[in-house]
Amino acid sequence: MDIANLVTKQREFFLAGTTRALNYRRNALLKLQKAIQNRTAEIEAALNQDLGKAPFESYLTEIGLVLTELRMFLKNLTRWATPKRVPTPITLFPAVCRMAPEPFGVTLIMSPWNYPFQLAMNPLVASLAAGNTAIVKPASYAPATSEIIAKILSECFSPEYVATVLGGRQENAALLEQRFDFIFFTGSTAVGRVVLEKAAQNITPVCLELGGKSPCIIDKNVDLKLAAKRVAFGKLINAGQSCVSPDYLLIRKEEEEEFIRQYQNAVTEFLGADPLHNLDFPHIINDKHRDRLLGLMEGETCVLGGTHEGLRISPTVLTGITLKSKSMQEEIFGPILPILHYETMDDVIRIVRTMEKPLALYLFTVDPAVRQRILGELSFGGATVNDTMMHFACSELGFGGVGASGMGRYHGKEGFRTFSNLKGIVDRGNGIDIPLRYHPYTKSKMSLVKKIAK
Repeated sequence: MDIANLVTKQREFFLAGTTRALNYRRNALLKLQKAIQNRTAEIEAALNQDLGKAPFESYLTEIGLVLTELRMFLKNLTRWATPKRVPTPITLFPAVCRMAPEPFGVTLIMSPWNYPFQLAMNPLVASLAAGNTAIVKPASYAPATSEIIAKILSECFSPEYVATVLGGRQENAALLEQRFDFIFFTGSTAVGRVVLEKAAQNITPVCLELGGKSPCIIDKNVDLKLAAKRVAFGKLINAGQSCVSPDYLLIRKEEEEEFIRQYQNAVTEFLGADPLHNLDFPHIINDKHRDRLLGLMEGETCVLGGTHEGLRISPTVLTGITLKSKSMQEEIFGPILPILHYETMDDVIRIVRTMEKPLALYLFTVDPAVRQRILGELSFGGATVNDTMMHFACSELGFGGVGASGMGRYHGKEGFRTFSNLKGIVDRGNGIDIPLRYHPYTKSKMSLVKKIAK
């Protein structure tokens, strides 16, 4: 594929102004919605082939989220796209001030393999709703899902409007050599740095959705049975291959044993006595990542799990973990839960601050003071209190990271804003022309300016 020519064709199409019309955008979203609904079974089959996801999990965490996003955009598109009046200072009288969203132009969307459908389609929905063209680069590690994405998009849109580029590193590199008007990337922090470096050469704005080590804090006096069940849900969905998965657990030593017992009960309730042979439990994406995960467990104390078969790794809990342990040196991205101890909330804050700012934070507590302190003193992209993962499902919140876990936000209105340039416009009237700002600059004018500024 001639990528440079594809970008040129998309730029020509965008400059023709077709995508600016709200009806055109709305029809594009409706086409995409219908295609996804018609091909749900094929999407589920592709996700099962790539990641071993059961149809229920595929719909819950991928297809359903995209359809929800589409419905939200279709409902709110006109309102979000309408210029908004803002308060006008008296010094500009007579005038009206507005913020007017406009599309950036040609956008690039690079998606990862862990949620290969959802994390390609949700940014695309926002980009099209904002009036852009888009080139989608799905993950090469999820080839079946990438193929169905390409099939859907080619059926819905002409390539000068929406195109799919399949392939691996070579295609990624070729895309990043082009000048885009906006780049949306989801993936690792290491690759995110490369994307940011390439974008900087053309001063291209970016949204980076990365990851990191998201802590899960268990305070005293919580319902450990419920907490363990909800932690297990967040840790085991997609076999832990989620950027917002609880990465490590912080708990008081005296409550560790009971938590582990309840966590094991939850695992058995979810997946049975033999999770490795439960076909509803997803597998690790490939040999490389399986071997990396097995390396993180070497030499550690596994009080639960620690076994593997093929690409499946059993739900695992590691104890005796310190900040120097291998499992604390990188994002885990698998069904392995290291447990660290703490004594006070000062310890919790110190431990979390030793690492880069996380994409997510989870806190289980019944103490309002603890909630206020943790949420107020620690920096993170998003948080859920007394559960895991749920903030990702609320489109009204927007979703994104901070620091090494990313920049920019999307989902719902935040996605529309991310893919739009908000133009500030002052519309002056001609009936009155106050001479205050013009020469000569007299003392009386200075006095009046100072009074206005107070």
